[in-house]
Amino acid sequence: MKVVLACDSFKGCLDALSVVNAVKRGITRVLPKTDVVLCPVADGGEGTVKILTRAVRGRILTTAVHGPLMDSVKAEWGMFDDKKTAILEIAETAGLTLVGAERLDPTKTTSYGLGELIRNALDAGAKNIIIGLGGSATNDGGTGMAEALGVRFSGSDSPMTGGRLLDIASIDMSNIDERIHDVSFQVALDVSNPLLGPQGAAHVFAPQKGATPTQVDLLEKGMSHLASLFPQVSPNLSGAGASGGLGWGLVAFVDAELKSGIDLCLDTLNFESLANGAHLIITGEGSLDQQTLQGKVPLGVAKRAAAMNIPTIILSGDHNVSLIDLEEYGVIGCYSICKDFNVSAERSIAEATILLEDLAASVISKFRKK
Repeated sequence: MKVVLACDSFKGCLDALSVVNAVKRGITRVLPKTDVVLCPVADGGEGTVKILTRAVRGRILTTAVHGPLMDSVKAEWGMFDDKKTAILEIAETAGLTLVGAERLDPTKTTSYGLGELIRNALDAGAKNIIIGLGGSATNDGGTGMAEALGVRFSGSDSPMTGGRLLDIASIDMSNIDERIHDVSFQVALDVSNPLLGPQGAAHVFAPQKGATPTQVDLLEKGMSHLASLFPQVSPNLSGAGASGGLGWGLVAFVDAELKSGIDLCLDTLNFESLANGAHLIITGEGSLDQQTLQGKVPLGVAKRAAAMNIPTIILSGDHNVSLIDLEEYGVIGCYSICKDFNVSAERSIAEATILLEDLAASVISKFRKK
């Protein structure tokens, strides 16, 4: 039997490689002769750089840039083996993990460091730049990133932050780094939210980044004002609200193409080739919830597997999604550490490796009997 493990990280607990290794151990404990193919994946969030760069035998580089609060951080990024394709992550320059819980405030954070990282990729000769969005602490519509590339926002102080969007009087693109015009930008998204409204960047994601209800209103008004100054890009664009409006900003300022992060990842990894002849696909992420249904790893993997008539099983730390919501994508089972073993979230995190291994062993035993 051939089983392909295409799992995301269990955020704050296990990276994607650790997840697939734990699942493999559980499977081979029960069925030692199983052909297990490891395919750690990501959807644009944390870990995307390492997963894709290693898959194409590229190089991981480290560059000092400004972090979300303009302190110095060391950001990892990748250069593919073709020496023309660079991959970056907003999580490396302005991720939530770079801001302590006591300092979370999306009115004060900036995506400036991402612009600096883009400049470094241009200096290295990149002609194709992939940018992963996910896990950001920002809500500045990409204005910080644009400022680092030479765009000027009159009327507002520097650096640009979410709380300064309403101060912008005009946008001057005349001094933007000319090299971006010769580069293609692809953006790996893990959500499809628009820029504005109840499903937009401020209302959905800003509270997760520490915003109070008053600040959410301020950020929403700021985003609306920013969009009015750049009407060429619709705020209703799918994915425009990703990473605090950075999806919209990358389209507006560097003419980027927004793509499903998991699809971009699976294409780069040649997933169909890896899955050819498989009897089962196992995918997963830390928390299986309604956001999963918006296009995160498990859904993207299941869709690909269904197109190949291969059943999918999803493993997670916890889940709040019914199997009924996933059956149309060829998912035959959803299992989680918390629910299947009746353990607390705290224990599921503390003992994630062994519990995930045990869960995989239990699940493959059930699949074998079917």
